[in-house]
Amino acid sequence: MGALRYLTAGESHGPCEVGIVDGVPAGLPLAEADFAHDLAQRQAGYGRGARMQIERDQVQILSGVVNGRTIGSPLALRIDNRDWANWRDREVPPWSVPRPGHADLAGSLKYAQTDLRLIAERASARETAARVALGVGAKRLLSQFGIETASHVLSIGGAFANPPKLTLPQMRKRVDASPVRCADPQGDTAMREAIDEARTQGDSLGGTFEVIAEGVPPGLGSHVHWDRRLDGLLAQAMMSVPGIKGVEIGAGFVVASQPGTQVHDEVLPGLTRPTNRAGGTEGGISNGQPIVVRAAMKPIPTTITPIRSVDMSTGAATRTQYQRSDVCAVPAASVVGESMVALVLANAFLEKFGGDHIEETRRNYEGYLASIDKWWTKT
Repeated sequence: MGALRYLTAGESHGPCEVGIVDGVPAGLPLAEADFAHDLAQRQAGYGRGARMQIERDQVQILSGVVNGRTIGSPLALRIDNRDWANWRDREVPPWSVPRPGHADLAGSLKYAQTDLRLIAERASARETAARVALGVGAKRLLSQFGIETASHVLSIGGAFANPPKLTLPQMRKRVDASPVRCADPQGDTAMREAIDEARTQGDSLGGTFEVIAEGVPPGLGSHVHWDRRLDGLLAQAMMSVPGIKGVEIGAGFVVASQPGTQVHDEVLPGLTRPTNRAGGTEGGISNGQPIVVRAAMKPIPTTITPIRSVDMSTGAATRTQYQRSDVCAVPAASVVGESMVALVLANAFLEKFGGDHIEETRRNYEGYLASIDKWWTKT
């Protein structure tokens, strides 16, 4: 069991999404207004569907915070689903045609459900609103210790970005101003054009994004057990985001075709590194370099153009029927991915440094930094 335990609850068209996290130290400043930016970024994005024009995600803190600070008890967050009012009294015919690429088919077989909508309701990416909210708390914790995160889109379909070298604050400013969360203006234009073309063709697009965390100290995670390796935890968390089919840390797949002398990051005095191809982890442990995680998202499975499937009520061959959906959700996925990275790092940080109150955690952290000061030059 990690230092943080968290879970979500709720269905896409139920009354609300709920997130609960246990293990947050007391004394952390946190208010409902802190959640607005990240939730708005998850909802926005070029290529999003009509559902996001209905929702206006806001967090209600149900427990764990008094007078603007956490008190050490479980933090419970609620986000209302405004679309619930449009569905609660509506009689919806059972779904019987699984959409390839969705959880419909596998979930109905696993849970013995003849109405595929009962699977789709929970499998929907709507659940990630609660994860983004939980990630805000994680980022607030990390920021107390100089750890900052950012995310940006690298590609959508066949359109790629050539992002300039920016500080994280500069990157966040550019990304927030981009409809596709791209730091490269030319890439931004190409990605929006690709989405427009896919919409015209009745199709959907996937893409890739990157999450960066700076200020992470060496020593998070561990090599001693498979389930404590930081890179493994980051990969699993990222793969849990709906639609993600590939994850790489640092240079990732590129290094598989290169010799070792061109791959491994040399160590200089002060434990500085001229490169960061390892993406901030070695042996399952953070090494003091920025954590760099990239993910590949498949195209949205629900497409305007029908594709072949089977009616599970009759066994007859048929084609899918279009359900309201996005054309592209890569920008939103980058926000969710950043939240998952923050949750993993916050858990590893508290596992390493502990503390029931934020000041106790700070004392433990500062003591650790003092113990490695002769070796590590914090950058």
